[in-house]
Amino acid sequence: MELRHLRYFLAVAETSNFTKAAEQLGIGQPPLSQQIKALEQELDVELFRRSARGAELTQAGKVFADEARRVLDDAQRAARAAQRAARGETGHLRVGFTGTAAFNEHVSGLIRRFRERYPEAELALHEAASGVLLDLLEAGQLDVGIIRPVRRVADALLQSDWREEPMLVALPVAHRLASKTRIALADLADEPFVQVPRVAGGTLFDDIVAACAAAGFQPQLAQPAPQMASAVTLVAAGLGISIVPKSITQVRVRGVVYRPLLAHGLRARLAIASRRDDPSSVVRNFLELA
Repeated sequence: MELRHLRYFLAVAETSNFTKAAEQLGIGQPPLSQQIKALEQELDVELFRRSARGAELTQAGKVFADEARRVLDDAQRAARAAQRAARGETGHLRVGFTGTAAFNEHVSGLIRRFRERYPEAELALHEAASGVLLDLLEAGQLDVGIIRPVRRVADALLQSDWREEPMLVALPVAHRLASKTRIALADLADEPFVQVPRVAGGTLFDDIVAACAAAGFQPQLAQPAPQMASAVTLVAAGLGISIVPKSITQVRVRGVVYRPLLAHGLRARLAIASRRDDPSSVVRNFLELA
């Protein structure tokens, strides 16, 4: 029994006439009659009472019609579900992001657009350091990572620059430089720095060190911070100053002020990483929205 047999049967059931059903289906009346007869033989039941006036469903035919409609509806739903999955409208997407990326408006905007465009897709979010996210991505435990760029990624991964933002200085509110509206990088030469280390911060750490070197000094790394938000807390505790992305200013910590740096070209960069040969349509849709 095939789905076309069910469609043939229902066409006759709905028209109560083999000739009209054949016209509706676009086939000849004799082949249609043969197909229905073969179906009855397969089921070993009589589905229609034939007469000069047409074809009337038997009791068995009425029961079979209800089930046939249900089967065809289920088949259509299955086809539509498969088509939605092929277009990436459904499925599972696991997105990882660094702690500071959570504060970036472009990240929240991208996630919001994805949820609005593909409401039937299941989205799972995971926060970790950039290096950890890349390991999870390579292991197949994540689909996309929003990271601070690293200098090298595994051959199986792709890393694409995505967004960047200015860097600011986080200072204790009573700091000697807190009254300035802008601060030269060279003014920080003698200050203890509280920064996320290279292993967690990707190239962001190297960019800060390089900018300081260009300004004529090596930063005094006083205290490592596991995350950028915790670096701000350590600044409030008086352990030093920190150079942070502008989006981190959303972290309101009492006792900390943020000041722009004078022209120096220092920017906090974000990248999007994914597996090079990932065939997933839902991943492709997310990357296209980005």
